[in-house]
Amino acid sequence: MDTITQIALGAAVGEATLGRRIGNRAILWGGLCGLFPDLDVLIPFGDAVKEFTYHRAFSHSLFVLTALTPLFVWLILKIHPGTQEHRPRWVMLVFLALITHVLLDCLTVYGTQILWPLSTPPVMWSTIFIIDPAYSLPLIGGVLAAGIMSRKGLRGHRANTVCLALSTLYLAWSIGAKLHVNDTVRHALARQNVAYHSILTVPMPFNTLLWRVVVMDERGYYEGFYSLLDEERDIRFNHYPSDEQLLAGLNDHWPVQRLQWFTHGFYSVHKRHRAIVVADLRMGLEPAYFFQFKVAEMGNPHAVPTVSERIRVERGAERLLWVWARIWNADA
Repeated sequence: MDTITQIALGAAVGEATLGRRIGNRAILWGGLCGLFPDLDVLIPFGDAVKEFTYHRAFSHSLFVLTALTPLFVWLILKIHPGTQEHRPRWVMLVFLALITHVLLDCLTVYGTQILWPLSTPPVMWSTIFIIDPAYSLPLIGGVLAAGIMSRKGLRGHRANTVCLALSTLYLAWSIGAKLHVNDTVRHALARQNVAYHSILTVPMPFNTLLWRVVVMDERGYYEGFYSLLDEERDIRFNHYPSDEQLLAGLNDHWPVQRLQWFTHGFYSVHKRHRAIVVADLRMGLEPAYFFQFKVAEMGNPHAVPTVSERIRVERGAERLLWVWARIWNADA
């Protein structure tokens, strides 16, 4: 999720865990722990694919964060020695603020390597968009209420607890919505006799009502959209080719292997001028995908591997207007 939401989640968890006993210091340290895993973006990896795929790796590992928890608690108690009696709750605060960050990221489609250094594929449950006000605003409101009313009895603490519960219920809703969408998509593909080998459903920006569907087959991929408010159950799919032959001779090229693994196979290959480009189909809309990488150049007769380079694409604001209209069945 976005940084502000992760800070708010950590702060909310911190207040719920220890706020009644130490006040706003619980909010502060919860927010800092909620921010910590995303500090990996400050590390320069010197390669576009590395920067893309090493994000949410070691810094989001359950093993690493569990091991760091005692260190963080030691540091906090050095700064606040008068709270030694609350050491068990400090441990709970730090651990929960770190782990809830990771679990929330797992609910997005980007990919979170929670078992690093094991080479298991990144987790991408894709039930919520990376920015969703319906989830974030209750968290922020609860934390602000707790911070403002920290010296006025339990009202702030209760407000934070209620808002944290509401945001958690929204996550449960998103999971249920995805299960329904997945079932609808499979039935629609069966009715339309579409052969495929993998399906991905992803919520569109800022909501969990409209979902984008990516269906992979041997020739390329289908893209379709489904709103929970659609009256009809059939989904209109458009097919787009992917030129896998462009990767001939590049099977051992690390950026290619890494992107195939990181995207769970939801990628396309095309040629742009002389560049061979791999696009991550999970984020964006056809043809403007957020993450596209040049991995080679056309040679004679074979492609020549290159250092990976990210291809920037324009993001039209008008697409957000289309999302809003499509939720309500317009332009279906």
